[in-house]
Amino acid sequence: MKKAFVKSYGCQMNAYDAGRMADLLAAEGYAATDAVEEADVVVLNTCHIREKAADKVFSEVGRLRVLKAERAERGQDTRIVVAGCVAQAEGREILARTPAVDVVVGPQSYHRLPELLAESHRRRVVDTEFPIEDKFSRLPARRTRGVTGFLTIQEGCDKFCAFCVVPYTRGAEVSRSVAAIRSEAEALVAGGVREITLIGQNVNAYHGEGTNGATATLAELMRALTDLPGLLRLRYMTSHPNDMGGDLIAAHGDNPLVMPYLHLPVQSGSTRVLQAMNRKHTADDYRRIIARVRDVRPDIALSSDFIVGFPGETDAEFEETMRLVSDLTFASAFSFKYSPRPGTPAAERTDAVPESVMSERLSRLQTLLDAQRHAFNAATVGSIVEVLVEKAGRHPGQVAGKTPHLLMVQFEAPVSTIGTLQRVRIVRCGSNSLFGALETDAAAAA
Repeated sequence: MKKAFVKSYGCQMNAYDAGRMADLLAAEGYAATDAVEEADVVVLNTCHIREKAADKVFSEVGRLRVLKAERAERGQDTRIVVAGCVAQAEGREILARTPAVDVVVGPQSYHRLPELLAESHRRRVVDTEFPIEDKFSRLPARRTRGVTGFLTIQEGCDKFCAFCVVPYTRGAEVSRSVAAIRSEAEALVAGGVREITLIGQNVNAYHGEGTNGATATLAELMRALTDLPGLLRLRYMTSHPNDMGGDLIAAHGDNPLVMPYLHLPVQSGSTRVLQAMNRKHTADDYRRIIARVRDVRPDIALSSDFIVGFPGETDAEFEETMRLVSDLTFASAFSFKYSPRPGTPAAERTDAVPESVMSERLSRLQTLLDAQRHAFNAATVGSIVEVLVEKAGRHPGQVAGKTPHLLMVQFEAPVSTIGTLQRVRIVRCGSNSLFGALETDAAAAA
């Protein structure tokens, strides 16, 4: 049997796309493999968000070129595919720089992967178009691989933040219909998925066609999924503050499947910096949104993204970010030094913050965020939480799963509990996970 190796970089959207490309290849007779040296097709599903993303892809392809030549000496053909956002951004430049690559395909065209692979035996091919047809209708049935699963409901972004390449690599905001999403969700649940995370570049900008023909919001979509037998939990990410509508905030309090966890990137605590980033919200806007969410769900676990050292950021403006973090407190967060992305407005600025200053600021911010994360985790010790069991644990007789707040818990229980909700008493807090004990009826009564 032919074999395919798919490697994904970056966000949850890429993880979803990588899985769908694996589904496409499976339908063509390719078995998935984790051993790249035995793969007949190698797919690198790339991300363009991080610094020097393209250089890292070219370096990876350089290693694959050697493997491809070794397999060719044994009479084995290897097709190398560069997919995703670097493919979209670099296009034919990838073919020009790396003769070993056979196919370059953007994130809106990967449904054509089997056709492109067939064509690559005649000539090397590039497809970075934004096709009119719905790629999701061209994809094969989902293959489920666990208790939790991602489901893309929206793609693209119309926000054009000054530092971000997503509008250029993923295109304008488009949303799938409620009917199409529900159909895919039904397949996931039928395959054993019990928690679905709805994902999109700007997921709370969702505006798909509802079952009544009118435009549906994200809150309405989630309400349309709550009656799926076997579905236990719903999450969504990543969101933009400008799209946190009242009904979505209310859903955290009135939809029992929506988990008390919100990832809402703010990027900076300085309104002046936010304006320079073209974020279209102020620091006070963000504070008010969080206050409204906490009104309806006081136990919400808040997560965010931060960029330090955006061009022109002063010491005082960085201190505004530190104040916002101190005031709001976060259960988790992602924080980075600014790095320019070619083609974005911020990359043209000449008022860069020195690297040493960015490093010092990031260190201070991460120290504060880590302290808040540890405090949030430690506060769970002694409490009883519902854990969705996802997999066997690290040790025999142990299983692992996540709390409603997305915290990983290890505890002793039979593997038959995988896919179920279990009441667990948290007894200890580790550096990256919690440890608990299954709460029996007898213990609960005591």
